[in-house]
Amino acid sequence: MNTDINHIIVNGAQIAFNKMRRAQSFNARLYYYAEIGVYLEVSLSHGAGITAESHEQIDEIYKQATHFHMSENKRSRRVN
Repeated sequence: MNTDINHIIVNGAQIAFNKMRRAQSFNARLYYYAEIGVYLEVSLSHGAGITAESHEQIDEIYKQATHFHMSENKRSRRVN
């Protein structure tokens, strides 16, 4: 059972990141970025059976998403 929840939250964060990279608007990117943040918060739950490895994977996805989101914001400001 613990393995299932770990797969679900890691895959959910990865799917949200993939959708974020394809998003065409700031609001869409922000939505998926927030979704990844929720997965990160859930991974901090001690009683939920989330492993440290899963938390580390989601933390890395969150860091990548942060970098991507900031880069896209800078890029869109240069274009406008």
